[in-house]
Amino acid sequence: MDTKFSVALHILTMISESSDVMTSQALATSVGTNASYIRKVIALLKNAGIIQSQQGKAGYELSKDPADISLLDIYYATQEVTHIQLFQQHQHANQACPVGRHIAGAVQPIFATIEQDLQDRLSQESLGQVIANLYQEAKKTN
Repeated sequence: MDTKFSVALHILTMISESSDVMTSQALATSVGTNASYIRKVIALLKNAGIIQSQQGKAGYELSKDPADISLLDIYYATQEVTHIQLFQQHQHANQACPVGRHIAGAVQPIFATIEQDLQDRLSQESLGQVIANLYQEAKKTN
C-alpha cells in the first residue's frame, strides 16, 4: 500500500479542523509533500464524494460529518479498489512440485480472513475517531 491513505487522513483532518481555507499548497506544507501530490489525493477524495469544493471559493470541505466517514470509505477512495487485497500470490509456482501445486490453496483462506478482518475493522472506525485521537495526542504534549 502506498501513502495515499495516510495522506488522505491528514488532509481530511486538516479540512475538518482548520478554520483557515485549506488550499492544496497549505495542505502540502502540513503533510510535507508537494501540492501536485495533494491535488491527486484530493481528486480521489472528491471523486468518492468525501470532500467537495464550491465554485468560486478557494479550499475544500467535507461532504458529511467526520463520524459518518468510515476509514474503509477513505481506503477505497485512495487505493481505487472495491475490496481489500493485501497479499498478492506469486503466479508461476511449479505445478509438478507438491508444494507449488497446492500452496495457493493453502494460503488463500488465511489471506482472505486477514483481509476481511481489516475491512471489517476499517468499516468500524471513522474520520471522527482519527480526529478524537489527534486531540488526545495533542493533550499528551501540552
